[in-house]
Amino acid sequence: MKILTIVIAVAAALLLSGGSEARQPPRLGVVLNGLDNPYFVAMYQGVKDEAAQRGVPVSFRAPQSHADQAGQTAEVRAIVATKKDCYALSPIDPTQLVGALRGVSQPVVFLDSPLDRASARKAGLQIATAIGSSDFGAGKLAGGEMVSLLHGKGQVALLGGFPTGNGVLRLEGFQRAIAGTGVHVVARANAGYVQVKAEAEAAEMLQKHPQLAGFFAANDLMALGAADAVSAAGRTGQVAIIGMDGITEALDAIRSGEMSATVSQYPYVMGRMAVEACLAAARGDVLPSRVDAPVAVVTRANVVRSEPIPIPSRDCSAGSPSWVIAVQRAHGPRA
Repeated sequence: MKILTIVIAVAAALLLSGGSEARQPPRLGVVLNGLDNPYFVAMYQGVKDEAAQRGVPVSFRAPQSHADQAGQTAEVRAIVATKKDCYALSPIDPTQLVGALRGVSQPVVFLDSPLDRASARKAGLQIATAIGSSDFGAGKLAGGEMVSLLHGKGQVALLGGFPTGNGVLRLEGFQRAIAGTGVHVVARANAGYVQVKAEAEAAEMLQKHPQLAGFFAANDLMALGAADAVSAAGRTGQVAIIGMDGITEALDAIRSGEMSATVSQYPYVMGRMAVEACLAAARGDVLPSRVDAPVAVVTRANVVRSEPIPIPSRDCSAGSPSWVIAVQRAHGPRA
């Protein structure tokens, strides 16, 4: 089995003071996106596991759904009122949380979706770092895989989430990758990252475009919705379907042939990194402004169900940045 080791930037040694006085661990406040999405459930589990391992108290909150911007803003206001030492947040929209965070002097770590930095600066926020994947780059990977699956030509449709945010960049990256090829986008719709909405949109697209050869969805839930529509039309295996996130349900659909591929992200690892970043920031360490987590195209040829394995760094070289996580993931046919 092939082992892929990816070192996600940033740093090294935890320097302890020479004094004997015990310190209380910093208190973390975490507000994620809607836990109706398995992607953010994995992120929650990563935060929970890392915090438990390090003995760090964490308060969790989350909105009702991925579309509940008002609910997420209210949850951030509520957790800020409890005066934590660091906050880890995954905004639904790049500007929506600015007002709720105005006046916060403690460091803030952003997960998956960064806050708009210009808006954050105006609000005087102290952004410690943003941890996430390159959405544009991930979209390009998906586009390249689609060109390969369709042998360079065919009609495809795009399923986006919302008019702003990560999903837009994913679709833009996809379109950049297929530019100049014989693969052309003939339909596009936003389905709010919801499986049943994506199924309805995909069914309509299949009716309007009988020659449709592929779907790219900005997350796996929407890709699964497209797979449901393709199945209902009796065309499973005839239409390429690529999603993004690498959730368990998508990996199962790839194994069964209902989906062709997903661009896998590592939300569990992002959650663990967020805790480590918050601990470093609370100590006053300077972190890089952004840390890109890994992405990988997963197809039936390399799909495997396994969690990434975080490995603490032992690098204590002088002048190194403040924290490091190494990630191992096995790629290969499932035994």
